[in-house]
Amino acid sequence: MTTSTEPARPAAVLWDMDGTLLDSEKLWDIAVAELSERHGYTMTPELRESTLGNSMTDALTKVFDASGVPVDERDHAADERWLLDRVAQLFAVDLPWRPGAFEALTTIAAAGIPMALVTNTVRELTDQALDTIGPHFFTVTVCGDEVEHGKPAPDPYLRAAALLGVEASQCVAVEDSPTGTQSAVSAGCTTIVVPSAADVPQGPRRRFRRSLDGLTILDLARHD
Repeated sequence: MTTSTEPARPAAVLWDMDGTLLDSEKLWDIAVAELSERHGYTMTPELRESTLGNSMTDALTKVFDASGVPVDERDHAADERWLLDRVAQLFAVDLPWRPGAFEALTTIAAAGIPMALVTNTVRELTDQALDTIGPHFFTVTVCGDEVEHGKPAPDPYLRAAALLGVEASQCVAVEDSPTGTQSAVSAGCTTIVVPSAADVPQGPRRRFRRSLDGLTILDLARHD
């Protein structure tokens, strides 16, 4: 009797959206910088990097803190609405793919491996982005306003795995940011990290790639 030493195929592949599938962080850069200017603050690269992959609430809090907006003068709802509307305008003009992302989705779909979209972006913007990506690729989608705690908490990835009927530890996640990577790893996923706008530290359950170009099913194999 022989024993296979081949690494296991994932039960599912769980995808981040902004900065991973879509080159949309540049559009968020524009909107967040304009929001900061509305509060009399000039966005710095350090502050912008700290907001990458954050939930809307966490990102706005960091902008308010940096801008010196008093707590009792902060209108999260109004600024969130402004930011969502501005990003929607930018999405409507141009929403480019990250290199190799469309081909990777097509390869995995052809192999019959289920996929989920797991993003901190709220549902209304995600649905707009799905017009570009193609909702048919995903069995489930989980958005930032559909879980109690967004990334970096593990909740989004745990929910996606539960909806798929699999264990998160049997899944492979694909991420680009420190926030998203922490979320996926905390949920137990093996995580392929393709950094876009920020460096991601080394750590367990993380495998790094420069891009998604040439991604194969073997590259997705879990090494349990």
